[in-house]
Amino acid sequence: MKIRKMGRWSLLALALLSGVASAAEVFKIATVAPDGTAWMREMRAGADAVKTRTEGRVEIKYYPGGVMGDPATVLRKIKIGQLHGGAFTGGEISGVNPDVQIYSLPFIFRSQAEVDAVRAKLDEKIKAGFEPKGFVALGLSGGGFAYIMSTKPIKNRDDLKASKVWVPQGDYIAEVAFKAAGVTPISLPLADVFTSLQTGLIDTAANTMAGSIAFQWHTKIKHVVDLPVSYVVGVLTVDKKAFDKLTPDDQAAVKDEMAKAFARLDKVSIEDNKAALETLKGQGITIYQPSAEEQKTWQTVGQDASRQLEGEKAFSAELYKVLNDELAAVRARQ
Repeated sequence: MKIRKMGRWSLLALALLSGVASAAEVFKIATVAPDGTAWMREMRAGADAVKTRTEGRVEIKYYPGGVMGDPATVLRKIKIGQLHGGAFTGGEISGVNPDVQIYSLPFIFRSQAEVDAVRAKLDEKIKAGFEPKGFVALGLSGGGFAYIMSTKPIKNRDDLKASKVWVPQGDYIAEVAFKAAGVTPISLPLADVFTSLQTGLIDTAANTMAGSIAFQWHTKIKHVVDLPVSYVVGVLTVDKKAFDKLTPDDQAAVKDEMAKAFARLDKVSIEDNKAALETLKGQGITIYQPSAEEQKTWQTVGQDASRQLEGEKAFSAELYKVLNDELAAVRARQ
């Protein structure tokens, strides 16, 4: 009898332990960001902190390097529950929340200080804009300024018009910006750019300095135009239905730890882009500095594109006003 009783208690204990073990909520998150990059390092650090703080109740598993498909495929997999979230660039997730691309308006920022001032006003508003669309934004971070990079010299607008220019698939703002410059861009997924540079399908693209190295573009490009085209942001989003399954305390822990990870990433990205610029120079890549007159020409292109996008209501008029008001205030102080 004692043996049978002990057996029953043992089975009960095993059942309880099994229930505890299966209680962990695992968030499967995909991204095209390559493993080993600063983005993956900090997101993994955030995931480790989440697991520790929630005592194992919440785990985050990443699928980097595009193994789950391009961003459109990832979004479909989130919709059917095969994945629970993704880390996207602003352009990649703009179909869910167009306001996330307001930072990427062409030639709108002139310095990191301007970006920082505007983001202090807008980041939380933009993150909140994902929730009505069924997503929770756990982190938003800047990847830095994107620059025009090419296999051939780009010294003026005519050079750009004669080039085969890439724009990210689904990135309407980038498409409008290049068309305003008289360019008919070629739309491709980010993961296809390296091969397309290699085959000559495209010869010109825009990316951050660090991004050009992370995706190996630096082995193909020969020239960089030293004029920020746009500011790149990345967003980590998860399905709201999956997130709502967590307890309020665990939700707070996840948001807090991932916010810390993305705050660290902001600082790391600035340093990584500086280091990447020196790497590009060391490889003999030509960094072309446009004249003041050329810079004004490009800024005019940016203004034309922004007016068109504002007229089309491609983003919130309220947020656009906040952006412009803050830029005016920063420039007045300077």
